[in-house]
Amino acid sequence: MAERELKRSEQSAIRKLVTELCANYDSQDKICLPLDSPCYMLNKWWTGAYCRYFEKAVLPVDAALESAITGEDTSMRQKICSVCGKSYLPITSQAYCSDACRVYARRKSERKRKRRQRQNQP
Repeated sequence: MAERELKRSEQSAIRKLVTELCANYDSQDKICLPLDSPCYMLNKWWTGAYCRYFEKAVLPVDAALESAITGEDTSMRQKICSVCGKSYLPITSQAYCSDACRVYARRKSERKRKRRQRQNQP
């Protein structure tokens, strides 16, 4: 994809992701910890080179922003939780978005199984 200038909404989304989710960003000193200098991604205004940590660990959280920046359709990697309906990036063969949803689904299936078992008893 050809390099282009970032839209204002994309810039603000990048800033929000960095300040809220990036583990390398120190909000107190407003610096990137590994570089010990101001974060490169906060003043990003052009597509092209990105911080590797941001690109691999933080950007996949926002699929719409990732697909807008990279030009690839990233929605195929996401799944939708059958319990709560939220979209999430699965880790291996993960079926639910959180432990709470997993516990809820398991309890529901156990209730259903016990109900069938009680109905079949004479």
